[in-house]
Amino acid sequence: MRILIVASYNRSRFAPFIEEQGAALQRLGNEIEYFGLQGKGLKGYLKNLPDLKKKIKEFSPDVVHAHFGLSGLFANLQRKKPVVTTYHGSDINESNLLPFSKLAMRWSAWNVFVSRQTMDVVRPKKKFSLLPCGIDISELQLMGKSEARQKMHLDQDKHYVLFAGSYDREVKNAPLAKEVISKLPEKNLELLELKGYSHDEVIMLMCAVDALLMTSLNEGSPQVVKEAMACGCPIVSVDVGDVYERTHGVEGCYVAKTFESKELAGLLTKALAFSGKTDGRNRIINDKLDNKLVATNLMDIYMKVTRS
Repeated sequence: MRILIVASYNRSRFAPFIEEQGAALQRLGNEIEYFGLQGKGLKGYLKNLPDLKKKIKEFSPDVVHAHFGLSGLFANLQRKKPVVTTYHGSDINESNLLPFSKLAMRWSAWNVFVSRQTMDVVRPKKKFSLLPCGIDISELQLMGKSEARQKMHLDQDKHYVLFAGSYDREVKNAPLAKEVISKLPEKNLELLELKGYSHDEVIMLMCAVDALLMTSLNEGSPQVVKEAMACGCPIVSVDVGDVYERTHGVEGCYVAKTFESKELAGLLTKALAFSGKTDGRNRIINDKLDNKLVATNLMDIYMKVTRS
């Protein structure tokens, strides 16, 4: 099958989870090409429409798969090929983007939601699936803490907490994370910003740190949590997106009931005391969130929309 993936390219790259999903689809024997959108808002995206139509004419895909609601709406401005749109959370949770996503839902041949929380907001009644994005399961995720720290040039005797994003993204709520860290009595503790690392370095970092801390204002189905689980990294998070569903019952993973720094600090203390790797990797595998299985489920959706 020929699949054209449409997504934002404003940072001169596609989001890693989009590329990983595309690679998984390619490994199933599909022909994959990408169309990167540049510009802000629908008005900015509209400038890309002639190029999209040209790309579709040249590549002649069986299906167009758009990521995020605004990309889905844009992809539907052509009506020659069916569009599958995946909604990742911000396009549902942010009020200024929701109207565009609702239009995309109406026009798309199929809609994919990555968490129940996002589905609960829009309450779709037809042509939809719940399918979180998967991750690649690898041997690198099994690396021990000492080796990972050596490779990432981290002190063997310090405590490290990995912040689940970059500080400059407001939705990640870095001020709360820093407040949480300030409430811990441990002096030999450092909060690390998740920014500027390659994918393999992120994996090694997750094997090296003592815990992952997520304080986001909203999320869909955060990849960083699934990646951390596959590495056996303890997790402390606020209750956003599908984090509770993913981590519930996994020892060493804690979800706060509030956004209060005191509660989060207490849970982080527990996470820092956790010894060894969590059983998060097995949870990810049992939940069928390996990219290969997610790609197989996407193929079922593609076959459905192309037949109809």
